[in-house]
Amino acid sequence: MTEPQVLLVDDDPISLGIIKKQLENQDIGCFTAESAANGLTLLERERVGLVITDLVMPEMDGIAFMHAARERFPSLPFIMLTAAGSIESAVAAMKEGAFDYLEKPCNRETFQLAVRRALEFGRVSGQNAQLLEHFQEKFSFHNIVTQSPAFRRVLEVAAKAAASPRTTICLTGESGTGKEVLAKAIHSTSGGLPVTFVAVNCAAIPEALLESELFGHVRGAFTGADRDREGKFSLAQGGTVLLDEIGDMPPSLQAKLLRVLEERSFEKIGSNKVLPADFRIIAATHRDLAEMVRKGEFREDLYHRINVVPLKIPPLRERREDIPLLVDFFINLFRQHQGKALPGVSRKALGVMMEYSWPGNIRELRNVLEYATILVSNELIRPEHLRLACSDAPGRPEQEGTVEYHLQFPPEELSLRAVTDRVLALTLERCAGNKSRAAELLKVNRKMFYS
Repeated sequence: MTEPQVLLVDDDPISLGIIKKQLENQDIGCFTAESAANGLTLLERERVGLVITDLVMPEMDGIAFMHAARERFPSLPFIMLTAAGSIESAVAAMKEGAFDYLEKPCNRETFQLAVRRALEFGRVSGQNAQLLEHFQEKFSFHNIVTQSPAFRRVLEVAAKAAASPRTTICLTGESGTGKEVLAKAIHSTSGGLPVTFVAVNCAAIPEALLESELFGHVRGAFTGADRDREGKFSLAQGGTVLLDEIGDMPPSLQAKLLRVLEERSFEKIGSNKVLPADFRIIAATHRDLAEMVRKGEFREDLYHRINVVPLKIPPLRERREDIPLLVDFFINLFRQHQGKALPGVSRKALGVMMEYSWPGNIRELRNVLEYATILVSNELIRPEHLRLACSDAPGRPEQEGTVEYHLQFPPEELSLRAVTDRVLALTLERCAGNKSRAAELLKVNRKMFYS
């Protein structure tokens, strides 16, 4: 693809010639127009990365020209040319959105620097616009597959909440139901860039590190802090912080998070400098926060502060009408990833999936289908291709009220640790990787599965 060129617009042909010569000396191609109307025509025909235009022109001045061009090319940078002594007009142009202004006659070095900066700005802005468009297309509400009336109501409320970019949202639902996908849809609909969406799993990060992960720290704040570090709150300015598994956040951090939400500001560890909290917080959890509040395990004031817009995502077993849609969605996805024909799923296999309880929800469904698509070539996926690990999977009956494991070890490998590890592994497999369900089945703390 050819490099974008510069469009020069000036009703003075002598000025046009001088500036064109300066650009050619920088090996920068350009087009010229002696009126804003001709400039708009050239913008439609040519690939332009920067516009340099006179501020004062008949019929349409530089500012009006800039506004007209921005309707079609919103990220296109403009440099305004002004006569000596008209600084007030130049400042007014900057307030209207011009990238820079230059006084005639232009100083050669100043001109070259301004052009390089503006072209780079236009390049980065264009990349960001493409990235944002791709992100919004990928994570829009339209790409969330559902026919479920209950889930549709959730999406309707989520779309309305997205229009208020600082409103705190609380997502609840079982693991694997798509809480992070919904959080990204809210973020993208709010106009946030991909880089300003940051997710933190409060259950997966040790308590001693979680505060630094969120707030950041300055050099010397604690032993081992040999340099400044930006936290997630700094990285998410203008965007969204997803606090996943907020129910596992330590009480000391709950108090500090409450302050961030109340005062809309925060400080890095070891610093007294107050920074703005210019981001939305989306809290997510599989736990019942209201019950945790009653038991004294979660701060009541923080619960009410994050529960401004509560959204509960129904588990897949309560929206079985979505299973055929999700199957088609994932099969299409794996066709692209694997480069295989993948005719689809047989009726019997779909019937098995419709009857299965999906304890791992959509995450489990995706994993089951990905495994099945690896096994098949140009044939339909059949029931025997479905790796349904939990006890209610068809074809794997167990006596009601029992959990059955078969353990075999060579004598030299038998140990309590080996038995424990094997039971943990089998339980995770039984629950399709759902750590919350596996921990509940074994009656242990969920954090064990993150260590």
